[in-house]
Amino acid sequence: MAMARASSGLAYPERFYAAASYAGFDGSPNSSAKELTSKFSNDSALLLYALYQQATVGPCNVPKPSSWSPVEQSKWKSWQGLGNMATTEAMRLFVKILEEEDPGWYSRASNSVAEPIVDVEMNHDSKTEAVKENGNSFPETKTISTENGNLMETQDKDVVSEGLGSVVVYDQWIAPPISGQRPKARYEHGAAVVQDKMYIYGGNHNGRYLSDMHILDLRSWAWSKIQAKAVAESTESPSPALLTPCAGHSLIPWENKLLSIAGHTKDPSEIIQVKVFDLQTCSWSTLKTYGKPPVSRGGQSVTLVGTSLVIFGGEDAKRSLLNDLHILDLETMTWDEIDAVGVPPSPRSDHAAAVHAERYLLIFGGGSHAACFNDLHVLDLQTMEWSRPTQQGEIPTPRAGHAGVTIGENWFLVGGGDNKSGVSETVVLNMSTLVWSVLTSVQGRVPLASEGLSLVVSSYSGEDVIVAFGGYNGRYNNEVHVLKPSHKSTLSSKMIETPVPDSVSAVQNNTNPTRDLESELEVGQEGKIREIVVDNVDSEPLISKHPETTEHLIATLKAEKEELESSLSKEKLQSIQLKQDLTEAESQNTDLYKELQSVRGQLAAEQSRCFKLEVDVAELRQKLQTMETLQKELELLQRQKAASEQAALNAKRQSSGGMWGWLAGAPPTQNAYDA
Repeated sequence: MAMARASSGLAYPERFYAAASYAGFDGSPNSSAKELTSKFSNDSALLLYALYQQATVGPCNVPKPSSWSPVEQSKWKSWQGLGNMATTEAMRLFVKILEEEDPGWYSRASNSVAEPIVDVEMNHDSKTEAVKENGNSFPETKTISTENGNLMETQDKDVVSEGLGSVVVYDQWIAPPISGQRPKARYEHGAAVVQDKMYIYGGNHNGRYLSDMHILDLRSWAWSKIQAKAVAESTESPSPALLTPCAGHSLIPWENKLLSIAGHTKDPSEIIQVKVFDLQTCSWSTLKTYGKPPVSRGGQSVTLVGTSLVIFGGEDAKRSLLNDLHILDLETMTWDEIDAVGVPPSPRSDHAAAVHAERYLLIFGGGSHAACFNDLHVLDLQTMEWSRPTQQGEIPTPRAGHAGVTIGENWFLVGGGDNKSGVSETVVLNMSTLVWSVLTSVQGRVPLASEGLSLVVSSYSGEDVIVAFGGYNGRYNNEVHVLKPSHKSTLSSKMIETPVPDSVSAVQNNTNPTRDLESELEVGQEGKIREIVVDNVDSEPLISKHPETTEHLIATLKAEKEELESSLSKEKLQSIQLKQDLTEAESQNTDLYKELQSVRGQLAAEQSRCFKLEVDVAELRQKLQTMETLQKELELLQRQKAASEQAALNAKRQSSGGMWGWLAGAPPTQNAYDA
């Protein structure tokens, strides 16, 4: 069975080497995999050999074996038939074929092969390592990420009863103690939060798609499994059916329901399926939609904007990457394919998407079959126009398979892979200023540096908490980590202290090239004034104790205010001058455009006249050729006439001594006999 993710990310290299070791390859370029023929069929063994050579050596450049050995001939032919297949593609197909031939290989190899290769570097003690995949045992400790990024363990006495309220460390990842039976480790699953409960559905484990659903109570940190009822084929015809296991889908909360959109399946349908899970009845059904639905896919992004779902990109069942855009109206259940203007993102899957101000759709990263991206694209959902604004700050490295959530104007991104390793940084994008910053970082091959993990956000006592689950980083994970972002935004303070260059376009100004400079200046000055006030809030106790400093502080504030107002006045004047220059430039541009249109009209008239002349010349040439032909025919007739006249004259001369001569009185010709 194919892995859910198409692009070459973190999963394939490490899983490939584990699979190769399990299959019997010794790691050398000329490995013959002696154990293959005993484990697999001849065809599969040859194909696995060829894929291993393609992944480790590259395209076949060795000459055809001269010896008449059927085995060597077949091996060479299989390898040579792969052509220039990419290394990552060969790795993916190797793992795919091995899992089809031996579905349980990974479990059997974990104890002897996979673990030494993966070598997961987690700073846990023996109690932490006692966590089993089935979740029957777990440590009574929590792991906190320190300032240097390492994970440390601390005892937590009341964390179970307090739930999210126990998270007291800001801007650091914490692993709380979890009770109940944990879900099977997985990645590329769906996750959503409804009323302080995190729902986990589907995913990929050992190359097998899952269809189970679990709940994590964020108040008690307790897992429980949902026994879903029979699935109905549609909301109108509730005939029972089995729920199709899937991975790479999207799970969206909507009106006390969960919508599962798209995803990879073993037997994919032609179009996207939308499944509905009713939280009250714990039953699944298939949503009946109208219009033209998109083709089936996985690894897409699905973003809830108002009452609509915006679907972008992904990879279809034939492994073709997509960059199409579709919208599902949840009120009318109607699909609409959007033909947006501008340059869209290149085809990709496993990217991240977010919406800002209920108007702008942001797309970041993702992967193709050979590369990962770190580009940022913005779609204005009002004008349906793509743009690619300039990113600022600590721009993240290329990645795919990452997850993201938004809190206010901040977009948090976690995990992902770049074909070499997992991403350890938790990065934040201020969607108003498009400035990136690194919030925190972890060390080692921990679950947070995984591909295909899920990320959700929940609130407790007015504070937001981010919850991460699962992922794949050489091994499948089922661990939970939480992070509470601080209220103080270092990103905002940086933007207040540092003026934004004119080349940086905020999301709100992407589609407006003639933005209001005056309003920007006013906002900037207001931010500076706020900064002064905030900086002096902590001084209030000092002021109350020392009244003599109050007048000095007020005088200082007044002086700074006057200075700022003076600076604002100058900048307003500059803004007015710039507006005047812009008006004059637009006027000149209008005149030049009119002149250009006039010249274009004249050029079109001349082109038309030139074309007509060319037609006339062609007709005259044709007539001239006809006249030449007639001239030749006339000359021929004249020569024939002259010849006829000459012949008639000669005949007349010959007959002048005959009857005509007698009639004319000419003497008869003397007879020769008379002579």
